[in-house]
Amino acid sequence: MQKVKALVLLSGGLDSMLAAKILMEQGIEVVGLSFKSCFFGTDKAKKVAEQLGIKLIEIDFSKEHLAMLKSPAHGYGKNMNPCIDCHGLMLKKAKKIMEENLFDFVATGEVLGQRPMSQHRDALKIVEKIAGLTGKLVRPMSAKLLDESEPEKLGKINREKLLDISGRSRDRQLELVKKYNILEYSKPGGGCVLTDPTFSKKLIKMFEYWPDCNENDIAVLKNGRNFWFNALSNNKILAIIGREKEDNENLLKLKQSNDVIIELADFAGPISLIRAKNFKLEVINKIQEIDVPEEIDISKLKFDEEKSFEEILKIVALLTSYYVVKARGKRVNVITN
Repeated sequence: MQKVKALVLLSGGLDSMLAAKILMEQGIEVVGLSFKSCFFGTDKAKKVAEQLGIKLIEIDFSKEHLAMLKSPAHGYGKNMNPCIDCHGLMLKKAKKIMEENLFDFVATGEVLGQRPMSQHRDALKIVEKIAGLTGKLVRPMSAKLLDESEPEKLGKINREKLLDISGRSRDRQLELVKKYNILEYSKPGGGCVLTDPTFSKKLIKMFEYWPDCNENDIAVLKNGRNFWFNALSNNKILAIIGREKEDNENLLKLKQSNDVIIELADFAGPISLIRAKNFKLEVINKIQEIDVPEEIDISKLKFDEEKSFEEILKIVALLTSYYVVKARGKRVNVITN
């Protein structure tokens, strides 16, 4: 008899890990599938796959995911998380992999009622429909509370050995952790930056100012302090000022040909990146002297007022210097390149 094969979406969280274990307990061959976008990665899923001793397929769908995020058909959750459309997009790709590689079915770690937007009964059905997996998607954690899937009807899975978990309590999951002797697992949440309210506000503004923003723009947005300037002809310019060494390193890696970098010549401190989308940034003075005040009232810098690029450069140079505490009250050299 040919062994049953399941393609299981692994987020790196506990629920998807348990879903895989439940299927493996039935002798089903499990392969993990994880996705990378501008907003989440596959690192946690790699650790889970290693713990489970299974193969992991990794898919980078950053471009498609970003395009969907700008106008999700089913809207956003509490922040900028379009969970229904995101899951639908993942499962649509999972279906293709399932068909090409002769898996018997696709499974996820979704729990009925655990998340208010994406895991109520109607949402689960919508996701199946988007993906073209109606009746062919198995959710082992809540299967007994859902309609019987085709793999169950065909005897590829024993429905009696699937579970009936619902709601937000984690008690049943923690019992399974003990049962399966799972020593390491991720706590709920934290995997997708789109659920973070602070980052969501930054992203909303970027979508408003730069509707054509790309993956590199999103990566830049994740670093340091963000300042938007209203340049001449109503062009929006973004300045990012690093908060720590990692920000500085990331900004230098992400720099593109039209970007401008500002840093202090004589003090260790933040690096700033300035980016425009619709016109070329021209730098005339490579080194300038800045008198750094002891105190700055940020609100008086009037970012919304239309400014020339030269004025914007001076403000960013001033802020870059000001965020170096040792430079306050001194005259410093600032390098622009």
